[in-house]
Amino acid sequence: MTEGQKGVLYLCATPIGNLEDITMRALRVLREVDLIAAEDTRHTRKLLSRYDIHTGLTSYHRHNMRAKGPVLLDLLRSGKNIALVSDAGMPGVSDQGSELVGLALREGCGVTAIPGPSAGITALVVSGLPTESFIFIGFLPSSAKARREKLRELQPQQGTLIFYEAPHRLRATLADLYEVLGDRAAAAARELTKLHEEIIRGSLAELVEHFREKEPRGEFTLVVDGAGAESPAKNEPEWLHLSPAAHVALIEAKGAGRKDALREVARLRGISRREVYQAVLEKET
Repeated sequence: MTEGQKGVLYLCATPIGNLEDITMRALRVLREVDLIAAEDTRHTRKLLSRYDIHTGLTSYHRHNMRAKGPVLLDLLRSGKNIALVSDAGMPGVSDQGSELVGLALREGCGVTAIPGPSAGITALVVSGLPTESFIFIGFLPSSAKARREKLRELQPQQGTLIFYEAPHRLRATLADLYEVLGDRAAAAARELTKLHEEIIRGSLAELVEHFREKEPRGEFTLVVDGAGAESPAKNEPEWLHLSPAAHVALIEAKGAGRKDALREVARLRGISRREVYQAVLEKET
């Protein structure tokens, strides 16, 4: 590096689970840079310890990026090379890394990517859904109203849709996906590349019912089929092809209590609450 030359920001992809999923180039860069900026330093230390890397470490995450960004930028201006890593996968995708990339580029600093694992692409290729065209959405809004508005925008998209979701919002998100997009083919993936990797494939209605019975654990990647050539009839309710028990599960996933869900399903279907309750009991036994 000549005097006055600015440093380089390296976007280093790190494993999404299995620590063996890291490239030789990524390991070399992590050893050679002047500093590693990590989303969670405790998490990154486990990776560095595994490969006996002793480069200096600092935090850079959504809660400190406004204050820490200029500090890292000053280091780049002075000629220091920095590796940016997220907790898992490629930094800059659904995280604050893109903010630092923008700062570095505006200052004329070098930016280069060290490619590697990505949860979205990994889930897509094992989902069994079409891969010719896909749209990566990342995390949907946490507010139910904003989430449904976003899904209505996505409804006509024909490419396969890829989402990230936290376990505590998974049931509500699956219910909204079903209600807004219809009963499409889908897959829910968790623990990718790890010992207990799990990929649940089926229709959105089946996923709603599956996670009504099973508590969601861990971060999820959801892959959902795109819009078909024929749109469903506008006046046909989305729950029409669900069993009464699955219909109850759908309403419960949106936050309703059991009694309210039974009452609503009975009203919509024109049957007694006793019939709905019996259907749920048969499903649960």
